[in-house]
Amino acid sequence: MGLRVSYLTDVEGMWPKLVSFAEGNPDVTLDGEALTVAPGSLFVFGGDAIDRGPDSRRVVATLLAAKERHPDRVVLIAGNRDINKMRLVRELAGAPPAPTPDSIKRDRPALLRWIFESTMGARGAFGFRKQELEHEDGASVSDEDVVDSFIADLSPGGALVRYLAACQLAYRTGPTLFVHGGITEASLSVVPRVSAPVDDVDEWIARLNAFYRVQQAAYQAHALDPRGAREYKDLIDYQAPFPGMRANPRSVVYSRNADAFNNTELPTRAAIEKLARGSIDRVVVGHTPNGDSPSIRRCGRFELHVADNSYSRLNVASRVLIEDDAVTVLGSTKLDDGRIERVRFSLARGDTGNPVGKLTVDTGHLVKGIVESGELVLYKALPGYRTEQQAITRVALDARALRE
Repeated sequence: MGLRVSYLTDVEGMWPKLVSFAEGNPDVTLDGEALTVAPGSLFVFGGDAIDRGPDSRRVVATLLAAKERHPDRVVLIAGNRDINKMRLVRELAGAPPAPTPDSIKRDRPALLRWIFESTMGARGAFGFRKQELEHEDGASVSDEDVVDSFIADLSPGGALVRYLAACQLAYRTGPTLFVHGGITEASLSVVPRVSAPVDDVDEWIARLNAFYRVQQAAYQAHALDPRGAREYKDLIDYQAPFPGMRANPRSVVYSRNADAFNNTELPTRAAIEKLARGSIDRVVVGHTPNGDSPSIRRCGRFELHVADNSYSRLNVASRVLIEDDAVTVLGSTKLDDGRIERVRFSLARGDTGNPVGKLTVDTGHLVKGIVESGELVLYKALPGYRTEQQAITRVALDARALRE
């Protein structure tokens, strides 16, 4: 029997989401800014601690302190929003991205705003940092102060440098694999700087995390290769989307198990079979917006859980409780009819009779979860990050054909 895991991901600088996750949680509690993990429990944070809310520094400090306090009870997965900040010191010191307008290259605040909005998908991050600093200091701060705060966080001994050093790219416990973005056939065997595919899943996880540690050490040392290029550039490339794409299929940080509208899709059968050869039949990720509560897809004994919290219509986070033989989801959802309902259900591994995680044949809606009234939630992602979230009775659902 593996550890009992409490999983949270994609808080993205929004403190209320961390608070709501800990409320009533017997495994992970929050007293002020001290996060404590109970003995016998494990807390896995799935990445993207920062960017889209006014509490990024607070979230990072709390997660890092928890890792330092409970090194064996806390696992921090690095997300793309965390890793991509490794670019900033160099880009703000005279080497901005190639498309940068000439008019802002020497204006550090304007340049940082542009980098966030145009290259990191972090519109508003500059203003959120300014808001957070003013709250901390009790006084107004300048735009230059905002830039300096990011540089300090990313300099030796800085909070974000220490946080990134405490993270990893993949974590396995029992039959469950955690990564930030997704699993594809390509990402499942690729380790940057390793030329041949790594077919054994456990070896691949170990090598991927070793690559991450080496890249973090190179960043802290500001190491350059013989050509003068950054020795840590491979990690920056690994966490970024391919040019012209929304994803990087060779990266567990920036691949997506989703269609163009973010409807959750299973990995290929070949990927599922490779995981099964390593005795993994559950993958847990964040990264991809998927409504107010986690999305689950199933194929036989295999389960994919997508638990991103960033685009929830409610300012709360879902709690995913993972044991070897079952997953329990606790959260809230806002239905299209305006009702706000608590999501509460457990899914036993291999329970083929449970409709959660299956699709309706006629409309392609995902059976997303069960609310306290006993109704089930049908979900579909639509263009423009819109969603459909409708309640249906079990009797009505039983009258419709479902598929994996």
